[in-house]
Amino acid sequence: MEYKQQQQCKPPPTVKPRLIIHGGAGNITPANLTPEVYQAYRTSLLTIVSKTDTYMHTPRQSSSIPTALETATFAVVLLEDNPLFNSGRGAVFTRDGINELEASVMVSRGFAKRGVGVMGLRHVRNPILLARKILEHGDEDLGGNPNVEKPPPQQETQLENETNKAAVDVPSAQGHTLLHGETAETLARKYGLAMVDPSYFFTQKRWDEHVRGLKREKEGLGVGTWSSEEYLPQGTCGAVALDADGAVCCATSTGGLTNKLTGRIGDTPMVGAGFWAEEWTELGDPTRTETGSRGRTSWAARPGPAVLLSDALKGLMADCLPTPFTYTPVQTGLHPDVTTTRSIAVSGTGNGDSFLRTAAVRTVGSIARFAALPSAQALSQVTGPSGELQRSAGDRWGRTGEGEGGMIGIESVVVRDPDGRVVETRSDILQDYNCGGMFRAWINDEGVASARIWRQDAVGEVGPEKL
Repeated sequence: MEYKQQQQCKPPPTVKPRLIIHGGAGNITPANLTPEVYQAYRTSLLTIVSKTDTYMHTPRQSSSIPTALETATFAVVLLEDNPLFNSGRGAVFTRDGINELEASVMVSRGFAKRGVGVMGLRHVRNPILLARKILEHGDEDLGGNPNVEKPPPQQETQLENETNKAAVDVPSAQGHTLLHGETAETLARKYGLAMVDPSYFFTQKRWDEHVRGLKREKEGLGVGTWSSEEYLPQGTCGAVALDADGAVCCATSTGGLTNKLTGRIGDTPMVGAGFWAEEWTELGDPTRTETGSRGRTSWAARPGPAVLLSDALKGLMADCLPTPFTYTPVQTGLHPDVTTTRSIAVSGTGNGDSFLRTAAVRTVGSIARFAALPSAQALSQVTGPSGELQRSAGDRWGRTGEGEGGMIGIESVVVRDPDGRVVETRSDILQDYNCGGMFRAWINDEGVASARIWRQDAVGEVGPEKL
């Protein structure tokens, strides 16, 4: 009774919206990134994350702030429109000199399909918006919500007037999670999205990288998709957001590997390989041990019977025992019967074929959930130095780009008392990589925009790998 009264006297904690973006990972080193190019990337990252942060905290006409889905896709549209990054305008070329784009979104809850991937796109200006539309129409497609807004009639008429109208029959996305090429682009027209001539995606920089890569391959100096001397994009762009309702979303978009085969499909649109989002509820708080640190021991899993020592006695024991033993009192007020809802969303970037072979991003979620580890630790086990991605390359590591990559993400923790009231909320920004560098930016705990390419950037700042 005393516990309930204490909680009733306090306003319930609220979830603080969070945001992180990435713009690719790979052989990005100070040696192959001039100061001018470095500054251009850094400025773009800070501008995009700052614009998105403003959007994320600005109420819409309905007086509610944007959802995690709206925030993450807003950020990725800005990345797709920026020719510095390998998505949308500025995407890399296939061996045949074609831009083929991919994108995906996934949410922890709120939409029936949860995750959607699109691929083989050549005319959709912003592929991420197509993935979002398919996700949003998922309830209608599955027949679970007939009240979902349908495309206006005039868009249907425009579609019927297209010269290639009879090529495919696409009444809707139906129950499908992955859609490719002409079918996906027919849906884009149906939804009224902006379509462009393929020349829109061309940039001279990407074309020159395409030509140099093929020339090196012809001369026997390596593969056309990777170089030890320059950064050939094999990564992607993405954003992860947490909203005030506690939902998380990852949005990812890419042109794929430089000089990939035309028709190749990477990890970006594949659920569990390049992106993942989920939430689950457990008895107790598996992310907090009895000593108050993050770890596997939970209140619910605590063995008994046990002798409970006072904080004073535990502190005295800590003073008497040798270092590195430390004692941190558990947060007061938490009840043994609390329930914890954990949410995680992750977006990957790097050598997509390696991500596919290891189901990389889903593996992060599985480690966090089923091994009850902090998500930052789970992420590093897969994509950090000497992690699962790097090991998957074997003795080919460092020679072909295989296994290279990084990930960004957000973990949210909401703890509720036995009556369902929120008593604590926490969230962590997640980031790690195993290669030369990863373009990334985020909003820290103080609301300040931070950007990094390396662990210690040329400007002398050391960026925390987990805020």
